[in-house]
Amino acid sequence: MELLKPSHPPQHVATGETFYGFSLPSSLPLGLHGLATSHAVEAIEECDEKVHVAVGKTVQKAVNLLQWAFTHFRNREILILHVHQPSSVIPTLLGKLPATQANPKVVSAFRREEREQTIKLLEQYVSICLAAKVKASIMIAEADQVQKGIVDLVIRHGIRKLVIGAVPENCIKMKRKSGKANYTAKNAPPFCEIWFIYKGKHMWTREASEKPHSLPSCSQTVIPAVGSLRSRSFQGAGRALFDSESLQSNSARTEICSGIGSWVQGGNVETETVFPPPASSSSSNSSPQSSAERDVYLDSRSEVEEERLNAQLIEAKIEAEAARDKVFTELLNCKRLEAEAMEAIRKVNLFESAHACEVKLRKEAEGALRATIQERQKLLVENEEVASELQRTMRNVALLDSRAHEANRRRDEAADELSLIQASISALWHEKQQIRRQKMEALRWLERWKSLGQLGPVYCNGVIGSAEELPQLAEFSLLDLQNATCNFSESFKILEGAYGSIYKGEMLGRTVAIRKLHIHDMQGPAEFHQEVQVLGSLQHPHLLTLLGVCPEAWSLVYEYLPNGSLQDLLFRKSNISSLTWNNRVRMIAEIASALCFLHSSKPESIVHGDLKLENILLDSALCCKICEFGICRLVREDSLYCPSFRLSTEPKGSFTYTDPEFQRSGILTPKSDIYSFGLIILQLLTGRTPVGLAIEVRKAVSCGNLYSILDGSSGEWPSSVAIRLVELGLQCCQQNGRDRPEITPTLVRELEQLHVSEERAVPSFFLCPILQEIMHDPQLAADGFTYEGEAIREWLESGHETSPMTNLKLSHLHLTPNHSLRLAIQDWLCKS
Repeated sequence: MELLKPSHPPQHVATGETFYGFSLPSSLPLGLHGLATSHAVEAIEECDEKVHVAVGKTVQKAVNLLQWAFTHFRNREILILHVHQPSSVIPTLLGKLPATQANPKVVSAFRREEREQTIKLLEQYVSICLAAKVKASIMIAEADQVQKGIVDLVIRHGIRKLVIGAVPENCIKMKRKSGKANYTAKNAPPFCEIWFIYKGKHMWTREASEKPHSLPSCSQTVIPAVGSLRSRSFQGAGRALFDSESLQSNSARTEICSGIGSWVQGGNVETETVFPPPASSSSSNSSPQSSAERDVYLDSRSEVEEERLNAQLIEAKIEAEAARDKVFTELLNCKRLEAEAMEAIRKVNLFESAHACEVKLRKEAEGALRATIQERQKLLVENEEVASELQRTMRNVALLDSRAHEANRRRDEAADELSLIQASISALWHEKQQIRRQKMEALRWLERWKSLGQLGPVYCNGVIGSAEELPQLAEFSLLDLQNATCNFSESFKILEGAYGSIYKGEMLGRTVAIRKLHIHDMQGPAEFHQEVQVLGSLQHPHLLTLLGVCPEAWSLVYEYLPNGSLQDLLFRKSNISSLTWNNRVRMIAEIASALCFLHSSKPESIVHGDLKLENILLDSALCCKICEFGICRLVREDSLYCPSFRLSTEPKGSFTYTDPEFQRSGILTPKSDIYSFGLIILQLLTGRTPVGLAIEVRKAVSCGNLYSILDGSSGEWPSSVAIRLVELGLQCCQQNGRDRPEITPTLVRELEQLHVSEERAVPSFFLCPILQEIMHDPQLAADGFTYEGEAIREWLESGHETSPMTNLKLSHLHLTPNHSLRLAIQDWLCKS
């Protein structure tokens, strides 16, 4: 520590030692030494009244600490405590260098500059105290670490009241940067009471837990700015240097600066005071002239002797106090060593008890080990007997295990075969059920049209017929559609198409799909109504049913199919499993049947005009239903053939399906639908997008690599089926329309037979006479024929009392289950 570098410990207040930052010369008279000693004792007594404030280089933080100390310690002397930390690097012309590597002269000059800046900073703090009319002093020390310097000052000078800056508990970043407060709180002596301040606010206080063992001089390294120290040597000029009345004068500040000037130069602070020599005669050899003079001389000699004795007494007292402090320190060391010895003895006792316990446990373990060894020997003998028995048992188990493995293998093979049979039966059942429903529906339509006459064109069960009167479509108001779609809300919109938007709604107690057409492209109201009636008359199992119309909103109401489009199913966008080749062939036949019906309508053919996978929807049984058919009939011809209309609609997703001949001529014909149908066949075969698909398939066929482009997820395609479909698809994708085939009923029947051509022939008596499919619930009727249970029940419930086979009246309407035929059918299905 350096406060003007005092050269003696603070306990000694003898001649030639530093006191309040000034050195008392050894030439002072004995009486003056006594006065200095009395002032030192007075300063020690006043040490408890002083409050030490630890300040740093930040002025704002120091001002907050001083203002808080002024407020909470009124009428107390403030001792400003500052620890100067020399910089570890020295700025030079070559940059910053470590102090150990720089030139000593440069280091000395930089240190002086640092100290001068520190003195200016401390003068600013003293000025703040003077402005607040508070007594203040300064204590300076040098240390490599500020926190250690503060703790060292507290220990060496017995500081009992300390105010220091701190950071909040929750401010982790600031606590990491500055650990001064934490270090002081942990390492300061317990007799020091510390107040921790943050931004002028009291955070917490560490109370003093004991009193210091000795009372050292608090003023050893203090430069007084205010104080009561007066010495006859400083009063020779006729005024008091440290009178309280001169606190705010420039002379007081000048005295402070002169006192610490030597610290700036790196030396001790010393003040030279000249005292007049004692009065004497003109000659030392002259003897007293009278008795009065001799008495005066003897009195002066006695006074000098008394002063000398007093000084020796004071020195003895100081030495006694130092010895007492040393003994007290030794006593503390002894107590500490005793405590350590007691702790060591306690640990030794614990170790001895633990050792005794360990010996006891070891003996018990040895006894248990001997008993275990004996038991083990007995077990070894028994183990040998059991091992021989186990070997015989294992041989028997191995034999049984091999037999069990063989039985399990046969069982697994049987289970796999049974699973395949059940899956085949289930798939066949669902397929047959769907076909049966379609045939029953076709029969109902056929009877309806037969009852009405022979006028209009109707397609029923693959046959084109006529009726006297076409069924009238339901007409809805705009309000009905708004209620069904929440005023055509965006949340109800399914998609945005080329001809308008499609919404999902609830009408007629069922879910429907509502297409709202663009008004500006439509024909007039009369033509629109007429064309809609024509579209509504088209009834086919594989065409989406038109339920009604709203001329007011130019909207069409269709049935809603929940399974999405064939596009989603083919490219795995839905939750339905992948399509087998059998289902794909069936779908191609269904699409061809619907196109054949549209193209053969009278008096003129109906062209779809936008056939693609997105416009082929799937019902609950994955049967295809074509939507968007006939929409081009509702559009004005000038809009349909306008290039801007084609450009606005084709990029919607149908450009790749568009007939090249239609793109050149602008004329829409049935051959345009056949081109799109060819691309759909190739997509179902390969599972690929339609862009450049026809060229890719032709290249594979010419190279003999047809099976390399077939979709593997559909299973193993029969060669005859794959070759026939590839030929048909490529023929339909010819660039010229005249080279494309027409879709005729013969072609439709050929496609329908493709997916059953590989199947085993079914005995005729296994087929239902009504549905012409394998029966699963054969029921014997009164006419002696066996029918599918559901089909014959629907026949009877519809009011028929005659036989479906003989047309004769039945003797009764009761049905009898044909169990023998059911067993025969099931056995045949398992074998096939």
